[in-house]
Amino acid sequence: MSDLNRGIMKFEGADTPKVVTISSVVLLGSIMALIIWALQAAYAVH
Repeated sequence: MSDLNRGIMKFEGADTPKVVTISSVVLLGSIMALIIWALQAAYAVH
């Protein structure tokens, strides 16, 4: 068992490259969406 199976994601396959990639894309996409929303709300950037 790898170290990634010991944290919050305690299920088999939690450390597969496919799951890690999907999680990274979702996380980074959410962060970028929040940054863009914040900039638009603060500075009225179109």
